[in-house]
Amino acid sequence: MRKLKNEELNRLDVKAFKEAKKTPLVIVLDNIRSLNNIGSVFRTADAFLVEKIYLCGITATPPHKDIRKTALGATESVSWEYRKDTLELVAQLKLDGFQVISVEQAENAELLNRFSVDPSMKYALVLGNEVKGVDQEVVSASDGVLEIPQYGTKHSLNISVSAGIVIWDLWSKMNP
Repeated sequence: MRKLKNEELNRLDVKAFKEAKKTPLVIVLDNIRSLNNIGSVFRTADAFLVEKIYLCGITATPPHKDIRKTALGATESVSWEYRKDTLELVAQLKLDGFQVISVEQAENAELLNRFSVDPSMKYALVLGNEVKGVDQEVVSASDGVLEIPQYGTKHSLNISVSAGIVIWDLWSKMNP
């Protein structure tokens, strides 16, 4: 096997990305501290044609060199918007027809591998702070909670890793 060169990958340019049909999925970043994590989520969102990213609370916004470092241009392709209050955004997303799902470890959380997507639904995934997770008020306001099964000694995954796992899982279930 031969590794492909970038020009052989047939990727969209920014204009074509903006015009492409999007995955019915938005990402809500709730008080993310790490600029590298933010950039990484942008890059993953670009890979799977995510509709939009909402940056909430203390989450930094582009342009910033540390976001750019890991986003590799995805801040130019993926639509994004800053919202100060995550709880207000969750209420608005629900009114707009999104099923809001927090990615968190919580009572009665549904394991990601057991979650089935409804093809008629639009989803909003809320990912939380690296230390505190998704704010409890936001978890309580969500329509559901998804938990990534883990079997080792650690209690959590890095936010950008969690985003990658959940976005890929939902995308693959929406695009069988």
